[in-house]
Amino acid sequence: MRLNTIKPGAGSRKVRLRVGRGASAGQGKTCGRGVKGQRARKGGYHKVGFEGGQMPIQRRMPKVGFRSAIKAVRAEVRLHELALVSTAPIDMAALKAAQLIPVFAEKAKVVLSGELKKAVQLKGIGVTKGARAAIEAAGGKIED
Repeated sequence: MRLNTIKPGAGSRKVRLRVGRGASAGQGKTCGRGVKGQRARKGGYHKVGFEGGQMPIQRRMPKVGFRSAIKAVRAEVRLHELALVSTAPIDMAALKAAQLIPVFAEKAKVVLSGELKKAVQLKGIGVTKGARAAIEAAGGKIED
């Protein structure tokens, strides 16, 4: 086998259809475009989603997205931020007073981020598994 003898497999490369070359060629006169209408004209295509002037489906459907109502009343506290609170035990009021959570928050959760060097006592605040281990390792307590 030589490089100058290599050819593509039989039937893998179809010959381009030449339209407008007479009736005997198979695609004469209207060239497979049918008779009249927008698609028969030169440049007669429309943009994607166009429905002939009718309001398209992507504009008819409401686009409101999703905003969680719970997000407004939940808050996260990082583990290292607990050292900024001076009162003990640390509860929701103490976190709001230290401005670590917004005043409209109803629930808060401590997440593992950073290090905790002093022992803290939490009351009525959610804690992740990793944060619980870090608080107890520092000598702290968690009350539910």
